[in-house]
Amino acid sequence: MRSVDVPGAFRLVVPGNVRALDPAPAMFEAMLRGWEQQQRSRLLSRKTIDDRLSLVRRFALFTATYPWEWTPEDVEAYFSHRMSGMNPLAHSTVRGQQGDLQMFCAFVTDGRYGLASACQEAFGQVPVQVCHDWNTADHVAEFEGRPGRRALTYEELQRLFDAADDRVEHKRKSRRKGVLAAWRDAVLLKSVYAYGTRRRETSMLDLPDLRHNPRAKDYGRFGALEVRFGKASRGSPPKCRTVLTVPEVDWIVPVLQEWVDEVRPGFAPGGHPALWVTERCGRLGVRRLDEVFATIREHARLPEELDLHCLRHTYITHLIEFGYPERFVQDQVGHAYASTTALYTWVSDEYRNRLLEASLRRRMERAGAKGMGPR
Repeated sequence: MRSVDVPGAFRLVVPGNVRALDPAPAMFEAMLRGWEQQQRSRLLSRKTIDDRLSLVRRFALFTATYPWEWTPEDVEAYFSHRMSGMNPLAHSTVRGQQGDLQMFCAFVTDGRYGLASACQEAFGQVPVQVCHDWNTADHVAEFEGRPGRRALTYEELQRLFDAADDRVEHKRKSRRKGVLAAWRDAVLLKSVYAYGTRRRETSMLDLPDLRHNPRAKDYGRFGALEVRFGKASRGSPPKCRTVLTVPEVDWIVPVLQEWVDEVRPGFAPGGHPALWVTERCGRLGVRRLDEVFATIREHARLPEELDLHCLRHTYITHLIEFGYPERFVQDQVGHAYASTTALYTWVSDEYRNRLLEASLRRRMERAGAKGMGPR
């Protein structure tokens, strides 16, 4: 096989007998098609590929130039612009986008794909790598999330659940439409906390994913939750895991049972398998999950920086506080590395004070025992 026959090579995306009337934009589109093919051959998800292509298009639009004209100064100007204004990008987002842009430049400058030589022949210029150590962000902190994304306190969690229940009662008393939807939203938020699921994992749950646990027969079909669309990585398919219902949150069992047996049928979903269905008998999407949380958060008068993922942080924190081993928590939430679980753990002051009191009590008991001994 010739070296330029690799997926994404220039000769495979641009026929040799075709000459573009406007060569510059045609070359740019060929670069994007080639990079798309190269990423598809790596089994990357459609969303990952689309997000990367969109970034390159935005960068080109900002610079008003093509890749063979880009300079390191363009990178500095673009990300300085994105980090300013009312809604600056998060540090992790900036670092991720810089990595994506660096990968695109590595692709178009790689001689195996023939793009550099094609640019040299057509424009007398070749693309170069514009992302370097000295103009991109370093990964120096293990946790790069926004400070506002944190675990909820016990009081905040209760306020959130109370607000969700209040919405149901308000709509029921006023005899307004949306009682079933408000009921669904309340159960949904409680379920996200009770099992620590991510947004897409929650959206993709089906009724058969509610499973029995032979060691917890009292929970019936709500003894475990089968998560089939866990977070994938590096072109792998979605990861699967089983989340066990822990005794500390077994109040979720009757809540889910009422939803499945009494409330959900009110949507008339027919044969639709989704656990969380819409008023139009479809699957509740990820964006709608965010809207649900934002609405109830506002009703509970909680800080605006909190989002749905904070319930997952809260779940992990509470499991640690309940005394579960780190390995158990790691398996419950689907983290590949224990260090990732540790990053999501915010142990409350109440829990730390209990540990401190227990330590002081043991110390005083030891001191008392020594004082009662022979002198």
